[in-house]
Amino acid sequence: MKEPGSTFPSLNDRRPIVHWGVLLALSLIFASVFDAFRLPAALLLGAMLGSILVAIADGTPRITRTAFVVAQGVVGCLVARSITSEILVSLREDWLLFVSVTAIVILACAGMGWILAQRKILPGTTAVWGCSPGGAAVMTLMSDAHGGDMRLVAVMQYLRVVIVTVLATIVSHLWIDQTATPPSIFAHWFTEVSWLRLAGTLALAAGGALVGHRLKIPGGALLVPLVLGSTLQANGMMNIVLPPWILALTYVILGWSIGLRFTRQALIQAGRALPSMFLSIACLVTACAGIAFGLTRLSNIDPLTAYLATSPGGLDSVAIIATSAGVDIPFVMAFQTARLLIVVFTGPALARFLAHHL
Repeated sequence: MKEPGSTFPSLNDRRPIVHWGVLLALSLIFASVFDAFRLPAALLLGAMLGSILVAIADGTPRITRTAFVVAQGVVGCLVARSITSEILVSLREDWLLFVSVTAIVILACAGMGWILAQRKILPGTTAVWGCSPGGAAVMTLMSDAHGGDMRLVAVMQYLRVVIVTVLATIVSHLWIDQTATPPSIFAHWFTEVSWLRLAGTLALAAGGALVGHRLKIPGGALLVPLVLGSTLQANGMMNIVLPPWILALTYVILGWSIGLRFTRQALIQAGRALPSMFLSIACLVTACAGIAFGLTRLSNIDPLTAYLATSPGGLDSVAIIATSAGVDIPFVMAFQTARLLIVVFTGPALARFLAHHL
């Protein structure tokens, strides 16, 4: 009997330069297709899918650990950049509301992760991180630092991001009769940038990530730049600058780092778990919509603002939709940011707790 996937084309007898060429070509093709449909994180998704195909074709490209760590530092700075003074003011004014609703969402997601782990659909900590309602890239990286299977977490997180973004776009379109269309990932790559501020940002990203990694802080490669960057920016001591070409390079490195770890067996396992993943995503979206409905009853918030604020999608894609939807943007972004930060700092303890009791 043939091993599953044994008929898949192999790069085993090809030179390394061919492996890298195929990887780059596939990544660009998939990223262009995703970008044509304006899917979120198109470049990261394209790089991840291209590298998965190369990995199961016995490809040999590898991303160094240092490059992977520094890329996490850039993501940390990206999150820190989103924490603006307007968001901090909104968080301070409505902190009890943010904390209460976020706690409900986290508990609901943890419950779904528990069910997936109990039924052995996904391993314990992998199920918890896959269901975590934070930023997809952040949750994927955090899972790797805390014993989860980063490959399966990435599949679940980005599947949810795509589904939730499409639903949020449809809801916004029905509500305001227009569609929020994000710009192409290939547009405005080389806009004017302050090289001094960029150098400071890269120094923080690389230095903070390497220090966090060297000190063996769980998730430190992402958390150290995030905490330092947000603190410095909030106090007016730094202006985080991340031009599109830096983010593009970061997304490609992260996508390749995740995808090249796949094996044929891991791909089969992910395929078997897809129906359960879809069901858990549907439950999460329904739960968050119910919470949004409750918000409109408990406070003076319009339904679209409440829906986007509680939507369990990517922070960047929700920001794009909110910008053109005429909603309370500081409230939406404060809610999304608060949830991301709470999940980042409570996720490891929650994952350990659930894994211990499974």
